[in-house]
Amino acid sequence: MDGSRFGRAAGMPSLTAEAPVPRWLPGRHPAAFSAADIAASAWQVRQPLHIIRGAAGYEPGVGLHGTVAAAGAGYELLGTLPPMYPEWLGDRSFTRVHGVRFPYVAGEMANGIATTALVAAMARAEMLGFFGAAGLGLPAIERAVRELADTLPGVRNWGVNLIHTPAEPGHEDGVVDLLLRVDVANVSASAFMELTPAVVRCAVAGLRSDRCGGIDRARHLFAKVSRPEVAERFLSPAPVDILRVLLDRRQITEDEARLAQHVPLAEDVTVEADSGGHTDNRPLAVVLPVIKALSDTLARRHGYPRPIRVGAAGGLGDPVAVAAAFAAGAAYVLTGTVNQLAVEAGLSDAAKTMLAAADMADVVMAPAADMFEYGVRVQVLRRGTLFGARAGQLYDAYLRYPSLEEIPDPVRDRIEKDVLRSTFADAWVRTRRFWQQRDAREADRAEHDPRHRMALVFRSYLGLSSRWAIDGEPSRQADYQIWCGPAIGAFNRWVAGSPLAVPQHRTVVQIALNLLEGAAAVTRAHQLRTFGVAVPDEAFIHRPRLLS
Repeated sequence: MDGSRFGRAAGMPSLTAEAPVPRWLPGRHPAAFSAADIAASAWQVRQPLHIIRGAAGYEPGVGLHGTVAAAGAGYELLGTLPPMYPEWLGDRSFTRVHGVRFPYVAGEMANGIATTALVAAMARAEMLGFFGAAGLGLPAIERAVRELADTLPGVRNWGVNLIHTPAEPGHEDGVVDLLLRVDVANVSASAFMELTPAVVRCAVAGLRSDRCGGIDRARHLFAKVSRPEVAERFLSPAPVDILRVLLDRRQITEDEARLAQHVPLAEDVTVEADSGGHTDNRPLAVVLPVIKALSDTLARRHGYPRPIRVGAAGGLGDPVAVAAAFAAGAAYVLTGTVNQLAVEAGLSDAAKTMLAAADMADVVMAPAADMFEYGVRVQVLRRGTLFGARAGQLYDAYLRYPSLEEIPDPVRDRIEKDVLRSTFADAWVRTRRFWQQRDAREADRAEHDPRHRMALVFRSYLGLSSRWAIDGEPSRQADYQIWCGPAIGAFNRWVAGSPLAVPQHRTVVQIALNLLEGAAAVTRAHQLRTFGVAVPDEAFIHRPRLLS
C-alpha cells in the first residue's frame, strides 16, 4: 500500500502556506534555561509560563512575562501554561457546594484536639474543619457545638465528627440528636464498619425536594473510609431496612425516606490511607483509585444527578504528598496528624514537643480504647512513650484470661505497678464511677459480666493516656497516647529551618496554606517536565514561609 495515502501525494504543490511559528520575546525577565532559573520560574505559580526553545535541537526553557508575537524575532514558542492557583487543585464542585475557597479539610482529631478554635480558624480562612468529638461525653460535645454555632453565626463551612461507637450505641444516637437539633451543616462519619440507624438518620433527616425537582440536603455527610466494602455502603442509597426502623421510630418522614432512595448516603467520601488513629495502613496510591472507580460505577448504576466527591487523607505531611493526592484525582485533601502541632490544637506543649521530634518510623499500632473488645487498633506515636507496648500488654491479658481475678500474680503485679499504678480493685472503683456518669448501663453490665469489667478497667488506661497527653501530665509522660501517622516525619523534615519550625508560627491556617501553595508549585514543576523542560529536583521542593 502506498505510504503516502494519508498525506499529500509526492510532487503535489501545497495549497496553503506554512503557518508562521509563534515567538516569545523576553521583557524584564530573561529566558530561563539554567537549572536555577527554571526552578525560580516554576515557583511563580500565579503567572503564565511560556515553554520556549532558542534553536532546533536544544532543550526547551521557560519564559516568564514577556511578549508573544505571531512571528518575528525571539524564541520559538512551544506552548503556554496558564496560572496555577492552589484553589484550583481539587474538584470545583467541592468549593462551590461547601462555600469554601480551598479544597482542604482539617480533620477531626479526637478528644477535642481538633478544638473549636481550630475549627473556627479554618472556617474564617475559607476552608473546612471538623471538631474532634470522638471520645468526649455528650455534655462536652454540646458545649463545643453551641460555642461554634454562636461564634460562627450563619457560617456553614464547619462540622463535627460522628464516630462509630458499637459498644455505646446510645451515645451515637445522642450525638446525632444534638447535631440535628443545632443544625450542624457538615458531619464527618468515621470508623464505621457497618451502617447504623444513627448515621443513616444523620444523612437522611432533612432531605427535601427543591423547585427544580432536585433534592436538597439539610447537612452533608462526609464518610471516612479505607475499604471498598465500607465505601460502597456510603456510596449507595440508604438501606431500606434501616429506613423502616427510622420510620417506625418516627425519626424521619415518609418523604425523607422516599427521597433517600435517589441519592447516596454520602456525597463526600474521604479515603483514609496510612493515618494516625483508626487506620488500615493502606497506601493512598492503591486505595484512592479503587474507591474512585467504585464511586463512578455506583453513580452510573443509581443514576445520581450530582457528582460524588472522593477526597484523600492519610500520609499528607508535605507538599509533594498533597500534590500527589490531587494528581491521583482527589477532590479535596484532609489532614490530621500534622495539625496536632498547630497552635490551636488541644494538645499539651509537652506532647507537641514529642511530635516535633518524630520521624517517619516513630509510630506503632496499639489497641483502640473505643473498640478494645473488637481488636481494633490505632496508630500512635512510639518515640518517647511506652503507651504502645503497655496497651499491648493489656490486650494480651484480655485475650488470655476471662476476668481480672484469674490473671496470674506475676502478670497482675506488672500491670498494677507499671501500667495502672493502682490495684485492680481501685481501678474498678474509678472506672465504675466514670461509667455511672457516662452510661450507667455499661457499669451495671460489668457488675454481672467479669470479662466486660476487665475490658472497662483496661479501657480506662487507654482513655486516660489520651487525657494525660492533652493535659501534659508530667508524671505520666511515658504513657502519653498521641494518635500519629508517618506523615509526621515528612512534615518535620519539610519545616526544619523554616518559619513553621517555630511553634508560635504553626497555626492550622499557616500549615494549610503552605501545604497548598507547595502542592501548586510541585504540580507546576511536573507540568513543565511533561513539556520536555529539564526541571531540576529543587523545583519540587517548596520551603514553608509565612503566608497571608
